[in-house]
Amino acid sequence: MKIALIGATGFVGSAILNELADRKHEITAIARTPKDTANATWVAADIFNVDALSEILKGHDAVINAYNPGWTNPNIYDDFLAGSKAIQEAVKKSGVRRFITIGGAGSLYVAPDLQAVDTQDFPKEIFPGANAARHYLNIIKEEKDLDWAFFSPAFEMHAGTKTGRTGKYRLGLENPVFNEEQRSILSVEDLAVVIADEAENPKHHQVRFTAGY
Repeated sequence: MKIALIGATGFVGSAILNELADRKHEITAIARTPKDTANATWVAADIFNVDALSEILKGHDAVINAYNPGWTNPNIYDDFLAGSKAIQEAVKKSGVRRFITIGGAGSLYVAPDLQAVDTQDFPKEIFPGANAARHYLNIIKEEKDLDWAFFSPAFEMHAGTKTGRTGKYRLGLENPVFNEEQRSILSVEDLAVVIADEAENPKHHQVRFTAGY
């Protein structure tokens, strides 16, 4: 497949890039400051320039969006929402229909009518970003033209742990996927497996989904 990956230098994006490259896909890796690696064609882009970004995206089979303006960014709420909406518009203009976007875990429901981001013990330091991702989910739910899927990671996501890449996971939709210890956990390497699997064999259409062990 020919896949465009936005945010390819980030924590999640770089893991997805490695997984897609291992599967021999043709990757256009898009970032504000591109790297120079042999496993992708790197392109510098400003996501807020919708017309320019749409030209880059044209001709791809799917677009994967791992954009994150940075958890320490004091303007993360506004930047995440504005950036996500700009990317969505660019995908529509490009003519690519398949769009997989990575959101946050905070919008997962831990009880009827209660999202994790609204619980008392939700970490205050990540609330603005999680809240932005929650609000963007509500926005993309109104999207009728794109064949989109919104992925919420598990509550615990690690890199380089003993879990690493197992290639195994269980899928969910609106609620967290808990293991036998009642933990919602998935390594970033296996998150990349989930996203690559979804790109290759789409199962989720105009819905949010999640995964965990």
